[in-house]
Amino acid sequence: MIHATAIVDSKAEIDSHVEIGPYSIIGENVAIGSGTVIGPHVVIQPYVTIEQDCQIFQYVSIGAIPQALKYKGEKTFVKIGRSTVVREFVTINRGTGFGGGITEVGEANLLMAYVHIAHDCKTGKKVILANNATLAGHIIIDDYATVGGLVAIQQFVRIGSYAYIGGKSAVVKDIPPYVLASGDRAKLHGLNSVGLKRNGFSEETLLLLKKAYRIIFRIGLTQNEAIVKVKDEVEQIPEVVNLIDFLQSSQRGTTR
Repeated sequence: MIHATAIVDSKAEIDSHVEIGPYSIIGENVAIGSGTVIGPHVVIQPYVTIEQDCQIFQYVSIGAIPQALKYKGEKTFVKIGRSTVVREFVTINRGTGFGGGITEVGEANLLMAYVHIAHDCKTGKKVILANNATLAGHIIIDDYATVGGLVAIQQFVRIGSYAYIGGKSAVVKDIPPYVLASGDRAKLHGLNSVGLKRNGFSEETLLLLKKAYRIIFRIGLTQNEAIVKVKDEVEQIPEVVNLIDFLQSSQRGTTR
Protein backbone atom coordinates (compact mmCIF):
# COMPACT_ATOMS: atom_id res chain seq x y z
CA MET A 1 0.00 0.00 0.00
CA ILE A 2 1.32 3.42 -0.97
CA HIS A 3 -0.08 6.34 1.00
CA ALA A 4 -1.82 9.02 -1.06
CA THR A 5 0.65 11.69 0.08
CA ALA A 6 3.77 9.72 -0.86
CA ILE A 7 5.63 10.77 -4.01
CA VAL A 8 6.91 7.82 -6.03
CA ASP A 9 8.78 8.37 -9.29
CA SER A 10 7.35 6.55 -12.29
CA LYS A 11 10.75 4.95 -12.93
CA ALA A 12 10.92 3.36 -9.48
CA GLU A 13 10.31 -0.41 -9.28
CA ILE A 14 8.12 -1.04 -6.25
CA ASP A 15 6.87 -4.55 -5.50
CA SER A 16 3.11 -4.78 -5.00
CA HIS A 17 3.65 -5.98 -1.42
CA VAL A 18 5.58 -2.88 -0.30
CA GLU A 19 4.13 -0.32 2.12
CA ILE A 20 5.10 3.34 1.79
CA GLY A 21 4.01 5.78 4.47
CA PRO A 22 2.80 9.39 4.35
CA TYR A 23 4.96 12.09 2.79
CA SER A 24 7.79 9.76 1.81
CA ILE A 25 9.65 10.45 -1.44
CA ILE A 26 10.95 7.66 -3.67
CA GLY A 27 13.21 8.71 -6.55
CA GLU A 28 13.79 7.29 -10.00
CA ASN A 29 15.72 4.05 -10.48
CA VAL A 30 14.87 2.89 -6.98
CA ALA A 31 13.96 -0.79 -6.50
CA ILE A 32 12.16 -2.01 -3.37
CA GLY A 33 11.52 -5.71 -2.72
CA SER A 34 8.45 -7.53 -1.42
CA GLY A 35 7.52 -7.18 2.23
CA THR A 36 9.51 -4.01 2.85
CA VAL A 37 7.85 -1.26 4.89
CA ILE A 38 8.85 2.36 4.32
CA GLY A 39 7.71 4.68 7.12
CA PRO A 40 6.58 8.31 6.87
CA HIS A 41 8.85 11.16 5.84
CA VAL A 42 11.51 8.89 4.33
CA VAL A 43 13.60 10.09 1.37
CA ILE A 44 15.10 7.47 -0.96
CA GLN A 45 17.07 9.04 -3.77
CA PRO A 46 18.02 7.51 -7.16
CA TYR A 47 20.01 4.31 -7.67
CA VAL A 48 19.01 2.62 -4.43
CA THR A 49 18.05 -1.06 -4.16
CA ILE A 50 16.29 -2.27 -1.01
CA GLU A 51 15.73 -6.02 -0.86
CA GLN A 52 12.85 -7.96 0.67
CA ASP A 53 11.39 -7.63 4.18
CA CYS A 54 13.25 -4.53 5.29
CA GLN A 55 11.87 -1.96 7.74
CA ILE A 56 12.75 1.68 7.11
CA PHE A 57 11.58 3.98 9.89
CA GLN A 58 10.60 7.64 9.71
CA TYR A 59 12.98 10.43 8.70
CA VAL A 60 15.57 8.14 7.11
CA SER A 61 17.65 9.40 4.17
CA ILE A 62 19.05 6.80 1.75
CA GLY A 63 21.00 7.45 -1.43
CA ALA A 64 22.04 11.07 -1.06
CA ILE A 65 25.20 11.95 -2.94
CA PRO A 66 28.42 11.31 -0.98
CA GLN A 67 29.98 13.94 1.23
CA ALA A 68 33.24 13.71 -0.70
CA LEU A 69 34.90 16.63 -2.43
CA LYS A 70 36.25 14.35 -5.18
CA TYR A 71 32.75 13.21 -6.16
CA LYS A 72 31.83 14.69 -9.54
CA GLY A 73 28.26 13.53 -10.08
CA GLU A 74 28.97 10.04 -11.41
CA LYS A 75 26.23 7.38 -11.26
CA THR A 76 26.76 5.40 -8.07
CA PHE A 77 24.60 3.13 -5.92
CA VAL A 78 23.31 1.97 -2.54
CA LYS A 79 22.21 -1.60 -1.86
CA ILE A 80 20.47 -2.73 1.34
CA GLY A 81 20.21 -6.45 2.05
CA ARG A 82 17.04 -8.30 2.98
CA SER A 83 15.52 -8.18 6.47
CA THR A 84 17.51 -5.12 7.49
CA VAL A 85 16.03 -2.65 9.99
CA VAL A 86 16.89 1.05 9.58
CA ARG A 87 15.78 3.22 12.49
CA GLU A 88 14.99 6.92 12.76
CA PHE A 89 17.24 9.58 11.20
CA VAL A 90 19.75 7.15 9.70
CA THR A 91 21.68 8.49 6.68
CA ILE A 92 23.23 6.23 4.03
CA ASN A 93 25.16 7.86 1.18
CA ARG A 94 25.82 6.53 -2.30
CA GLY A 95 29.23 5.28 -3.36
CA THR A 96 31.80 7.15 -5.41
CA GLY A 97 33.40 6.44 -8.76
CA PHE A 98 36.85 6.39 -7.17
CA GLY A 99 35.78 4.12 -4.29
CA GLY A 100 34.03 1.25 -6.04
CA GLY A 101 30.74 2.93 -6.86
CA ILE A 102 28.49 1.31 -4.25
CA THR A 103 27.63 1.49 -0.58
CA GLU A 104 26.35 -1.89 0.64
CA VAL A 105 24.45 -2.75 3.81
CA GLY A 106 24.30 -6.50 4.33
CA GLU A 107 21.51 -8.91 5.17
CA ALA A 108 19.63 -8.61 8.49
CA ASN A 109 21.53 -5.58 9.77
CA LEU A 110 20.19 -3.40 12.58
CA LEU A 111 21.01 0.28 12.14
CA MET A 112 19.84 2.19 15.21
CA ALA A 113 18.87 5.86 15.32
CA TYR A 114 21.16 8.51 13.84
CA VAL A 115 23.66 6.05 12.34
CA HIS A 116 25.61 7.48 9.41
CA ILE A 117 27.07 5.23 6.72
CA ALA A 118 29.27 7.16 4.31
CA HIS A 119 30.23 6.42 0.72
CA ASP A 120 31.65 3.05 -0.33
CA CYS A 121 31.18 1.36 3.04
CA LYS A 122 30.24 -2.32 3.18
CA THR A 123 28.68 -4.23 6.06
CA GLY A 124 28.29 -7.99 6.27
CA LYS A 125 25.49 -10.19 7.60
CA LYS A 126 23.75 -9.39 10.93
CA VAL A 127 25.87 -6.35 11.74
CA ILE A 128 24.56 -4.10 14.53
CA LEU A 129 25.34 -0.38 14.55
CA ALA A 130 24.06 1.28 17.73
CA ASN A 131 22.76 4.84 18.06
CA ASN A 132 24.95 7.56 16.52
CA ALA A 133 27.60 5.17 15.23
CA THR A 134 29.42 7.01 12.45
CA LEU A 135 31.21 5.34 9.54
CA ALA A 136 33.53 7.42 7.39
CA GLY A 137 34.11 6.35 3.79
CA HIS A 138 35.43 3.00 2.54
CA ILE A 139 34.90 1.09 5.81
CA ILE A 140 34.33 -2.67 5.81
CA ILE A 141 32.48 -4.35 8.67
CA ASP A 142 32.43 -8.14 8.57
CA ASP A 143 29.60 -10.49 9.58
CA TYR A 144 28.09 -10.39 13.09
CA ALA A 145 30.16 -7.43 14.27
CA THR A 146 28.62 -4.96 16.75
CA VAL A 147 29.50 -1.27 16.91
CA GLY A 148 28.41 0.60 20.05
CA GLY A 149 26.75 3.98 20.36
CA LEU A 150 28.67 7.17 19.53
CA VAL A 151 31.52 5.19 17.95
CA ALA A 152 33.43 7.02 15.21
CA ILE A 153 35.34 4.89 12.69
CA GLN A 154 38.01 6.44 10.48
CA GLN A 155 37.94 5.89 6.73
CA PHE A 156 39.41 2.67 5.26
CA VAL A 157 39.21 0.80 8.58
CA ARG A 158 38.06 -2.82 8.62
CA ILE A 159 36.17 -4.40 11.51
CA GLY A 160 36.49 -8.20 11.78
CA SER A 161 33.66 -10.68 12.19
CA TYR A 162 32.12 -11.07 15.67
CA ALA A 163 34.09 -8.10 16.98
CA TYR A 164 32.45 -5.82 19.54
CA ILE A 165 33.34 -2.13 19.83
CA GLY A 166 32.26 -0.44 23.05
CA GLY A 167 30.40 2.86 23.03
CA LYS A 168 32.05 6.24 22.56
CA SER A 169 35.18 4.74 21.02
CA ALA A 170 37.34 6.27 18.30
CA VAL A 171 38.59 3.64 15.87
CA VAL A 172 41.58 4.56 13.69
CA LYS A 173 43.03 1.11 12.94
CA ASP A 174 41.57 -2.26 11.99
CA ILE A 175 39.79 -4.26 14.70
CA PRO A 176 40.53 -8.02 14.45
CA PRO A 177 37.73 -10.59 14.46
CA TYR A 178 36.37 -12.07 17.71
CA VAL A 179 37.72 -9.32 20.00
CA LEU A 180 36.38 -6.68 22.36
CA ALA A 181 37.66 -3.14 21.81
CA SER A 182 36.87 0.19 23.41
CA GLY A 183 38.29 3.54 24.44
CA ASP A 184 39.17 6.94 23.04
CA ARG A 185 41.56 5.57 20.46
CA ALA A 186 40.19 2.08 20.84
CA LYS A 187 42.32 -0.62 22.43
CA LEU A 188 41.76 -4.35 22.70
CA HIS A 189 40.40 -5.82 25.93
CA GLY A 190 40.36 -9.54 25.17
CA LEU A 191 37.97 -11.75 23.29
CA ASN A 192 34.31 -10.91 22.77
CA SER A 193 33.54 -14.00 24.84
CA VAL A 194 29.90 -13.15 25.58
CA GLY A 195 29.13 -12.51 21.92
CA LEU A 196 30.93 -15.64 20.79
CA LYS A 197 29.02 -17.81 23.28
CA ARG A 198 25.72 -16.26 22.23
CA ASN A 199 26.53 -17.16 18.64
CA GLY A 200 27.21 -20.80 19.46
CA PHE A 201 31.01 -20.95 19.55
CA SER A 202 32.19 -24.03 21.43
CA GLU A 203 34.34 -23.93 24.58
CA GLU A 204 37.14 -25.62 22.65
CA THR A 205 37.06 -22.89 20.00
CA LEU A 206 37.06 -20.19 22.67
CA LEU A 207 40.08 -21.73 24.38
CA LEU A 208 42.03 -21.89 21.12
CA LEU A 209 41.14 -18.30 20.25
CA LYS A 210 42.20 -17.18 23.74
CA LYS A 211 45.55 -18.92 23.32
CA ALA A 212 46.08 -17.31 19.92
CA TYR A 213 45.02 -13.90 21.27
CA ARG A 214 47.50 -14.11 24.15
CA ILE A 215 50.37 -15.01 21.83
CA ILE A 216 49.56 -12.24 19.36
CA PHE A 217 48.69 -9.39 21.70
CA ARG A 218 49.99 -10.05 25.21
CA ILE A 219 53.53 -11.40 25.34
CA GLY A 220 55.44 -8.69 23.50
CA LEU A 221 56.18 -10.40 20.19
CA THR A 222 56.15 -8.64 16.86
CA GLN A 223 53.17 -9.55 14.72
CA ASN A 224 55.26 -11.72 12.40
CA GLU A 225 56.85 -13.53 15.34
CA ALA A 226 53.45 -14.04 16.94
CA ILE A 227 51.89 -15.45 13.78
CA VAL A 228 54.71 -17.98 13.41
CA LYS A 229 54.25 -19.01 17.04
CA VAL A 230 50.46 -19.34 16.64
CA LYS A 231 50.90 -21.53 13.57
CA ASP A 232 53.32 -23.74 15.49
CA GLU A 233 51.48 -23.97 18.82
CA VAL A 234 47.74 -23.46 18.21
CA GLU A 235 45.48 -25.87 16.34
CA GLN A 236 44.60 -24.29 13.00
CA ILE A 237 40.83 -24.35 13.27
CA PRO A 238 38.98 -22.04 10.82
CA GLU A 239 38.59 -19.26 13.40
CA VAL A 240 42.32 -19.15 14.17
CA VAL A 241 43.14 -19.17 10.46
CA ASN A 242 40.65 -16.33 9.93
CA LEU A 243 42.31 -14.29 12.69
CA ILE A 244 45.77 -14.80 11.17
CA ASP A 245 44.54 -13.98 7.65
CA PHE A 246 42.94 -10.78 8.91
CA LEU A 247 46.15 -9.62 10.56
CA GLN A 248 48.27 -10.39 7.51
CA SER A 249 45.91 -8.60 5.13
CA SER A 250 45.45 -5.44 7.22
CA GLN A 251 46.24 -2.27 5.28
CA ARG A 252 45.89 0.31 8.07
CA GLY A 253 47.54 -1.66 10.83
CA THR A 254 45.78 -3.47 13.64
CA THR A 255 44.45 -2.12 16.93
CA ARG A 256 46.27 -3.66 19.89
